[in-house]
Amino acid sequence: MNKPDSAKPFEAFDKYAPEYDTWYDKYKPAYESELLALKQFLPAHPEKLRTLEIGVGTGRFASPLGVGYGVEPSKAMALFAKRRGIEVVQGIAEALPFKTRTFDLILIVTALAFFTDPARGLRETARVLKPGGQLIIGMLDRESPLGQYYVAKQKKSSFSSGIRFLSATEVSGLLAGLGYEKLESCQTLSGIPEELEEVELPEEGTGKGGFAVLSARKPGDRTL
Repeated sequence: MNKPDSAKPFEAFDKYAPEYDTWYDKYKPAYESELLALKQFLPAHPEKLRTLEIGVGTGRFASPLGVGYGVEPSKAMALFAKRRGIEVVQGIAEALPFKTRTFDLILIVTALAFFTDPARGLRETARVLKPGGQLIIGMLDRESPLGQYYVAKQKKSSFSSGIRFLSATEVSGLLAGLGYEKLESCQTLSGIPEELEEVELPEEGTGKGGFAVLSARKPGDRTL
């Protein structure tokens, strides 16, 4: 699911929060396929860890995946997430309002394309992640057929016009450049999400599925 944009994306999120949240009920096979792919790399009991989702939105991923904290610039979106039991702090990825080495696990789902500076946002993510901690990114892969479909139509969309879709290859390179280790990936959504009738099982790798999931570890013996 693509989130809305404007010169200040969070202002569009305030306007479209109900519409955004309803998408997940309307297109459950796509939503459940994304959740299933994310769960491939999730620890057995994430609720026992100190966990954060950056760009938590309405809490559609944090809540079912057992993530306790969220960062979200949109007040309207944050209200939805709070109702789902997430402790939400208003803020942006490029200046996370947390101390260094705070979290065991950090999740970023569909939000990376909306970062003003993805490289800076990922550096901030590394700062607040504990040594040995895990980062899981769920994203629309620009290099996939679905990614190309959205790139072609994004100027006409109130939800994605003006944002910068990244490829799984680009993000993998950013993570490697930051020193992340044990990079793993899987993918899902071989077709258009709104047309999907059944939940898709995730496959290894990236490039085919529109929704790519990357998992990486911060080294345990040094700070990124």
